[in-house]
Order: sequence, then structure tokens, then C-alpha cells
Amino acid sequence: MKKQIVIAALTFGAILFGTNHAQAQNTATTTVNITLNDVISIDAGSTAIGNTVDFNYATAADYNSDQTVTKANSLKVTSTKNFNVKVKAGGTSFVNGTNLIPVSVLTIKAATASGTMGGTKNAVVLSSSDQTLVSNAPLGSALTLNLDYTIPASKSSSSDILGKPAGTYTQTVTYTATAL
Repeated sequence: MKKQIVIAALTFGAILFGTNHAQAQNTATTTVNITLNDVISIDAGSTAIGNTVDFNYATAADYNSDQTVTKANSLKVTSTKNFNVKVKAGGTSFVNGTNLIPVSVLTIKAATASGTMGGTKNAVVLSSSDQTLVSNAPLGSALTLNLDYTIPASKSSSSDILGKPAGTYTQTVTYTATAL
């Protein structure tokens, strides 16, 4: 019996001694900061950056039909907030020397396969004033928008284009993404 009491006392002491050492710890804490800034960007890889949209009127059929040029990934936008996309021409006319074609001959709209950018999409008859092409697009990263550039037959078979001297008429188109 004495032996059992000694064994029990030693076991109890070992448990207390082991538990006591297990409770002794050394800790360190670190603060982690994540700093966010609002971002809105028309990203590299947007085909609207530095590319051209070319229309060619070579036959009578060309003047008497709608012509559409589709550009995939026209815009690639990253935004931390919902946003709008606006579009405008750099002037009131496509220019070839002193010869002019009004920019209103061109309509820009989201293509049928419009990409990953959400929001409300509008067809825009081009002008030199900002017009909303996409409104309330949801935030996201590398959201794409494919665009259709169209000159309808009603414009190409009108005095807006007919009767103008042959040559290439040029104008810039500017897209602006703005956070809401």
C-alpha cells in the first residue's frame, strides 16, 4: 500500500510538472496592414489603344449596305468600384485635308459577344461630346468589352459620304472609364 501511494504521488507530480512546462510559452504578435487604393484603368491589351478601325468603300454595294467592323477586346478595364465608360470623337469631322465627313456617320456599340464587362450598354452615334457607352458596370479585374463600329447604309449612301473626294478620312476616338 505504501508502494502504491508513492507511485500515485510520483505520477501526480509528473503530471503537474509536465503540465506546468507545457503551459510555459513565449509568444509574439505582428500587425498586418492591407492598404487599398481606388483604381480605375483601361489596361494594356485593349485594342482601342493605338489600333485603327478601317472602313473601305470600293464598290457601289459598299455604299449601299451597312458596314460593321468588330474589334475584340476593344476595352479591358480594371476598377475597384462600379464605373461608366464614355466615348467621344476628337473633333466634329473625319478629316482628309480640307475635306470633311461628319463623325455622326459612325455608331459604336457593344458587340453581340460583348465580353466580360457588365452594366448597361448603349449604342452611341459618335460626336465630339462625351456620351455614355456603358453605365454602371460592376467592379472587376480585366473586364473586356468587344465593340462594333458601324456606318449604316443610310449614312454611306447620303451626302454625308457621297460626293466627297476619294482618300482616307481620319479622326480619333477617346474612351474614358470613370468610377462611380
